Amino acid sequence: MITRNTLAAIVAAVALLSATGCAVTRGQESVGAYLDDTAITTAVKGRMIDNKSVDGTSIKVETLNGTVMLSGFAKNMDERTVAESLAWKTDGVKSVKNAIAVRP
Repeated sequence: MITRNTLAAIVAAVALLSATGCAVTRGQESVGAYLDDTAITTAVKGRMIDNKSVDGTSIKVETLNGTVMLSGFAKNMDERTVAESLAWKTDGVKSVKNAIAVRP
């Protein structure tokens, strides 16, 4: 069921993005790359929501050209490490930058 929800989110994101147009200017990524990055972001967030040891609502995920940037707050170092590991395990991820702060 969770996989179905993730798939539904990806389909909705693709439909929304295709309705916004295809204008690309200098310095922007292509529409295809943008769609790939959106799919990666959605997949990483889905993995975090599915994992009970990570609070997916406290961690922000952004993707640019396959590089995933994690930011936000974790309760401890284990949560921070698990979040990074989940990002690395996602298809299409080329690198992960972990800027998650651990709350004291």
